[in-house]
Amino acid sequence: MPTTQDIIAALTPLADAARAPAMRAYMRDQFDFLGIATPERRAAIKPIARELRHATPAELIALAQELWALPEREYQYAALDILAANWKQLSTGELPELMALVQQKSWWDSVDGLAAIIGDILRGEHDGMDEALAHNDFWVRRIALLHQLGWRERTDQERLFRYARACAHEREFFIQKAVGWALRDYARHAPDAVRAFLAGPGTSLAALSRREAAKHL
Repeated sequence: MPTTQDIIAALTPLADAARAPAMRAYMRDQFDFLGIATPERRAAIKPIARELRHATPAELIALAQELWALPEREYQYAALDILAANWKQLSTGELPELMALVQQKSWWDSVDGLAAIIGDILRGEHDGMDEALAHNDFWVRRIALLHQLGWRERTDQERLFRYARACAHEREFFIQKAVGWALRDYARHAPDAVRAFLAGPGTSLAALSRREAAKHL
């Protein structure tokens, strides 16, 4: 079974010190970087993720937690790559550990990656999302708003609109953006429903949310 040391060994030779400062600056100097471009990182992690296809949920979570503890951001990306490739081995039983990762080293890149993984695990269900929407950490609330991305006809429209209205008062940029993104994504499947929502209850949404939601209507 691959270990954290195997992942370090796979990524370290790809490090590019000349590229790292720009990557760090893009993330507002919050994280250190090895300087590895996304395609190269994914290519290096892909065979490792494949070897983990028989790992237990506990083993996958433990590996992700170890990678999350490392300072360079590429290791958190590697954890997301591995979890995304093996999400079928996970269940709602792992949601508490995944939500704990949401609240560590939080920024849009890691949170949105975890939102996609959590959405895959839920597969049309909504376990824990009402609680997430009421959480005091806005990154957790962002998970609740984004967990239905790409669900199309499986989207719980009432829940989507209810969550959007519940966050209408929020001034946090990443919440306003998430509200708009979730509505815009659903509008690809149900444009008339989103248009009607924006003309009715959705008039209370922040201007940024409304612009994002209506971008392709």
